[in-house]
Amino acid sequence: MKTTIDIPEALYKRAKIRAVETGRTLKDLVLTSLEKELDPPAKVGEAEVSYWANRKLRPDYEAALKAGAFSGGTDSTVIISEDRSSREDALL
Repeated sequence: MKTTIDIPEALYKRAKIRAVETGRTLKDLVLTSLEKELDPPAKVGEAEVSYWANRKLRPDYEAALKAGAFSGGTDSTVIISEDRSSREDALL
């Protein structure tokens, strides 16, 4: 079904940019947004599932993740802990 709607120019530009950034058409972006707005949130038992549990990775990021592009390196928590330890030692 076709329909015509008036979209403020600033909102249209933001939507068009987001569509290009994500490799979709404006139509796909609008339909996806409408589905998110109209579908009730998923439930597990009585608790709602958070947005973060339902999010999907961008295809290019998911492919890089599966290819192991983000493995290796030093965990940032290790670096922070070591920095804190060295500061504490310097104070003693």
